[in-house]
Amino acid sequence: MTAARPGLGIALILVMAACFGTMDTSVKFVGAFVPVIIILWCRYTVQAVSMAAWLSVSRRRPGGSGFNAAHPKFQVTRGMLLLSSSTCAFLGLQYLPVAEFTAIGMLTPVMATLLAGWLLKERIGAVRWMLVGGGFLGALIVIRPGSGLFGWPVLLPLTGSLAYASFQVLTRKLAGLDSPFTTHFYTGLTGSLVIMVAMAVSSVDLAPFVASAQPLHLAVLLAIGLLGTVGHLMLVLAFGLAPTSTLTPFQYTQIAFAAVASWVVFRQVPDAWGWLGMAVVAACGATSAWLNVREAASVRQPVSPLTVDTVAD
Repeated sequence: MTAARPGLGIALILVMAACFGTMDTSVKFVGAFVPVIIILWCRYTVQAVSMAAWLSVSRRRPGGSGFNAAHPKFQVTRGMLLLSSSTCAFLGLQYLPVAEFTAIGMLTPVMATLLAGWLLKERIGAVRWMLVGGGFLGALIVIRPGSGLFGWPVLLPLTGSLAYASFQVLTRKLAGLDSPFTTHFYTGLTGSLVIMVAMAVSSVDLAPFVASAQPLHLAVLLAIGLLGTVGHLMLVLAFGLAPTSTLTPFQYTQIAFAAVASWVVFRQVPDAWGWLGMAVVAACGATSAWLNVREAASVRQPVSPLTVDTVAD
């Protein structure tokens, strides 16, 4: 069993938040030059290839993870839900500022609460209902009329959060079937294969693009895949070093990292109302996730790191 090292766990969570904040900014930047479907393919293919290399090495060690999946349908379903969430995210980033988009996307814990009550018949008390309402209130403050964000594009991060909340609920119900590293491989493989089929039936041709693309754009695409893969690995490792209740609030530093990266690249800064809405979403989401962990601990049920992941990159 890994020894508790909360300081290192928090550090890894901060690395994760930096990875995802930087990745989202990179997606918005390169999306002006590259079709979103190619960005998605690079994101998931890099994850599949890197995790395949990881598993090939680790399975030779005692207790190492292998490629065998105990529940293939579960892996495919999870992969499809995460791909749906990423598709909404990468499309939404083409229309919305990065920081505001990130805040809206972090409604996942409150949406997961609603889905758990509906699908898993979990009891939702008065405090949880208040957090759900507060989270949506924070999102409404961010996307209020007059902010420049009010319109159909805000449906993309909201839909993405719903898809990722479904991903969390499914993981909570079927957690423990496979190691997180095996799951990461199949998540990347599922996304990569589905996007390849989509490109085959669309007008997007990958080979000519790669041949004519600028080196900067290719480098950014590779970075997007690596940032997404490393970010999720940091999350897995962090939750093996410290309690979830300790780490969850630090995941919301992704909003700050996204704001800084967006300012550096695009010179976009949220206004005072935007910051207020982000703070409300972060507070409600972190509290909701903390309650999930506390209740799971009270009934002695282990919580997989993947069930408390508030980000869908």
